[in-house]
Amino acid sequence: MAGKEKIDLVHQNAIHVETIRKEQRYQKLHTEFSINPHRKLHVLPDKPMSRKPSEVIVENLDFINAFHKARQEPTKKYATPQTESHEIGWVATQLIPSNRNDERFNFYRFSSDVTKHKESALRASN
Repeated sequence: MAGKEKIDLVHQNAIHVETIRKEQRYQKLHTEFSINPHRKLHVLPDKPMSRKPSEVIVENLDFINAFHKARQEPTKKYATPQTESHEIGWVATQLIPSNRNDERFNFYRFSSDVTKHKESALRASN
């Protein structure tokens, strides 16, 4: 430490106070706990040899039915579309029956003289 003076106790205390003030200025205390909704929770079962009896949960049929109804797709929930975005794709059946022999809708690969020539050139180069 050539050229530097030794820091006395008063200066050390001033540096320490300044450091603590900086920490307190940027420190944020979180007092409310919440679970991250984007992270999957892993519920672990009890130990297999545990003597504690498992809790008996009474099933609430109204809640289960409401839950299943909320999980249904909109066409099964409602008779008619409820929003503008429901109207797009509400009728999901095909308008034209599919026919594999109809060449207007099915484009199969076929070889022409150009593609045969290119294939033979690629095979010869390897």
